Order: sequence, then structure tokens, then C-alpha cells
Amino acid sequence: MLSLNRIGFRSLALAAIGTTLISCGGEGTNTASSTDAPYIAVTQIVEHPALDAVRDGLKDELAAAGYEAGDSLKWEWESAQGQPATAAQIAQKFVGENPDLIVAIATPSAQAVAAANDDTPVVFSAVTDPVAAELVSDPNAPGGLITGVSDLSPIDQHMALIREVLPEAQRLGVIYSAGEANSVSLVELIKQEAPAQGFTDVVEATVSSSADVATAANSLVGKVDAIYIPTDNTVVSALESVLKVGAEQQIPIFAGDTDSVERGAIAGISFDYYDVGRQTGDVVLRILNGESPGEIPVETVDTVQLAVNPAAAEAMGVTLPEAVVNRADQVIE
Repeated sequence: MLSLNRIGFRSLALAAIGTTLISCGGEGTNTASSTDAPYIAVTQIVEHPALDAVRDGLKDELAAAGYEAGDSLKWEWESAQGQPATAAQIAQKFVGENPDLIVAIATPSAQAVAAANDDTPVVFSAVTDPVAAELVSDPNAPGGLITGVSDLSPIDQHMALIREVLPEAQRLGVIYSAGEANSVSLVELIKQEAPAQGFTDVVEATVSSSADVATAANSLVGKVDAIYIPTDNTVVSALESVLKVGAEQQIPIFAGDTDSVERGAIAGISFDYYDVGRQTGDVVLRILNGESPGEIPVETVDTVQLAVNPAAAEAMGVTLPEAVVNRADQVIE
């Protein structure tokens, strides 16, 4: 069993002892110059801009505190390429290597680590609903070995934004993976908030893999006035399939993250996921400094940003209201 005392403090006066890391399907540091350097293993369900930004923010926060990957930090990262079975294999591998701490980015990876782990501290990030995902029973007092940072989307603001842009819209389509607990939780929130903004119907299209996304988008043609893409890892990884349908069929596409707006959605309100990564890194540092993960409440992100893409809106037959563009934090040119 890993002793938390072992990671209570680290000397940064490191001896020149090389430790070679090998990572299959991911990135590893080439060397860590001391056997006393902490070992952080990072598992990520899929590569897309938002989750990549979390990883980068995490790495930078650790570096700012003196933990440089390959020098004063043994770092290994792997992506499951969107496959839950691969996420489980990565989790088992990392647990077997007995790192000082595992960071799991996104719900499926966090669930895989939780299922495989018995005694390693775990910090999750970009998990929408850690209670529904059965990672913690009480976010304020997690207990055990798991805590982290939740990226629960401000669904009420998302629905209000869609209504402001499309005052006549009645039917809202949502594409999501029914196998992602975070997405199921978000869709339930959408069903609660959409009627308050005057939407008469929420039409669901579910997918089991990224290969299904184009079919799901096409299934909504003629049934909805707009499509909303939540922070669903499976769907966001294949976002271009939805954007193509939106442009061809003149259906506005809204997103739950601002990175998707850069890729071609017309508008979205989200967190800066790089900042989410920095916040996650702060939690990791607290554990490296001796705090028990079970005594660290799950953190949420309060500051959001509005991004708009006027050109994408025009391509989908919509002109963004001037008021929306003027208050946007980011206008994609």
C-alpha cells in the first residue's frame, strides 16, 4: 500500500540517477533524475482540444511548483483513444506500477481507475458529475483515495444563449453517448432547463462510438431547429461530422465547450480547460505535500467564457445578435 508519508515532501536536490520510462500509446518522460522524484501517471479517455488543455495545464502547474517532467518528476501519460476497454487496460497498468498518484482526465478514465485501484491516490479532472459516476458519495467529504475537479457545465446559461440567438426555435436536438455517465447527467439537466427557455421538445440522438456521430446528426435533420453538443468526449472527438450536417442542412450547432466553437460550432459557454488543468494540478500538489485526497473537497469551476464564431453561424443560416458578439470573450475570425 502506498504511504502518503512517502509523498509528504520531496527534495529538489536531485541525484543524477536516470529512470527510463516506456509508454505505449502515450507519452512518457525520458528520464527522472532521482529515484525520489514523484511518479505521476496520467490517463485520458481521448485526445481533443479541451482534454488536451487540461493535461497541459496540469503539467504546467506541476512545473511551476518545481516538478519538471523528466527532471524532478517522473511523468507518464496515455490516451485510451476513446475506447473504455483501453481505458481499463491503462488503469490496470498504472495501478500495477504503483505511482505516487494517478490523474484521470474525463469520466470514463476516472471510472476505470477507480475500479482497478485499491491504494493509490487518484485525482480526477473534467468529470461532470462525480457522484453519478460513483467516484465519490459526497463531494464535500470524498473520503477514501479519490478527489478532483468537476467541470459541470452551466446548462442554464447554455439554454439561455441558444434562446437569445434563436428566439423562434422550439425543438432542440442533443447528441450524446448514453454510455458516459457525465453525458447522461447533462441531458437530464438539459431536459430541466430547456422548457424554462421556451423549448417544447428535446430530441435525443445517442451514440456508442465516434463512428456513430454522423448517423446521429443526420437522424435529427427535419426534427430539430438547433443541435446542442454537450461536453461528451465521444461526440466532441467527432465534432466535424456534426458541423458538416449543420452547414449542409442549415441547422445551427451550439457547443458546451469553447474549443468546439474554434472548430466550427457557432457559440458556446465554457471554462478555460487549461485553467481547469492548472486547478487540477493544485489539488495534485496538495496531495504530494501530504494532504489526504479524502479530506480535499471536490472542486468546481466558477468562471466561464463566451466564444462565438460569426462565420460558422452564417454558414448555418444564422446571424449572431450584435449583443452576443459584443460581450463575447472570444470572437473566432
